[in-house]
Amino acid sequence: MNKTTAVLIPIKSFHDAKGRLSESLSKSERSVLMQKMAETVIDSSGSLSIWVVCDDDEVAAWAKSKNVSVIKVGKPGLNTAIEEGVSTLEKAGFSKVIIAHADLPNADNLQKCAEFEGVTIVQDHKGDGTPVLVIPTGEGFRFSYGPDSFAAHTLEAQRLGLPYRQLFDPKLSFDVDEPEDLKFFKTN
Repeated sequence: MNKTTAVLIPIKSFHDAKGRLSESLSKSERSVLMQKMAETVIDSSGSLSIWVVCDDDEVAAWAKSKNVSVIKVGKPGLNTAIEEGVSTLEKAGFSKVIIAHADLPNADNLQKCAEFEGVTIVQDHKGDGTPVLVIPTGEGFRFSYGPDSFAAHTLEAQRLGLPYRQLFDPKLSFDVDEPEDLKFFKTN
């Protein structure tokens, strides 16, 4: 096990997940889909230390049942949860964190993302999101998840003067956010 790198998976409530898919899937179907995709991300982490950051008791219990460590946060919001998660992992002695979103149905070999010494920014299949981001801890990296996060995270690496690489990997870049993503996923 690599003791200097951790995988951080932010997960919100399974029951509230993927609301944009509500025209295609029921609430319980979205919950099951989210859990299956999150399991794929966990499985793709190999021997790395895996942590889920969440504000939901059910998600925390689910993660523990998968032998995954949990960082429970009290404040809502993806960027806040990730900041708190990375801070916790830095205090635990990790020098690098792979932030991998839980909605990656094809995730594979997250360890390869950590091979680069600086920041690795994985671009989503639509060209604007960041489904996977690898950062060194202790640099004060500011997270900007939301619209155009890929460009924002690239600018942040530049602002900090950190070496970075941009990566498009079909298995890590495909995330399920919209009904058309689900249709594409179901046909492949």
